[in-house]
Amino acid sequence: QVQLVESGGGLVQPGGSLRLSCAASGFTLSSYSMNWYRQAPGKERALVARITGAGGSTTYANSVKGRFTISRDNAKNTVYLQMNSLKPEDTAVYYCNAYVARLDYWGQGTQVTVSS
Repeated sequence: QVQLVESGGGLVQPGGSLRLSCAASGFTLSSYSMNWYRQAPGKERALVARITGAGGSTTYANSVKGRFTISRDNAKNTVYLQMNSLKPEDTAVYYCNAYVARLDYWGQGTQVTVSS
């Protein structure tokens, strides 16, 4: 069955970097668009970045453009989110998402806290 498992979150100071990973199983990641969402306390879940299956085109939320990079390793069936120049407002639970065979799949989430 489809599973998404995130890792790599943690506590980081403003200006620091983290790399999130999302290991996928049960489907071939390169054939589907993969998304990273985040949800901050008291706010709705919001799309952060997307990478398409065919061609690997990427799109980003305006708030993270130039700081975050989404990528994938097809051999490892894993998608990444490299986050640089982190700000306190990036603090949230980050979720990996895929729409496979007409169903929406989510990982368990990983907490990212940006604080001094």
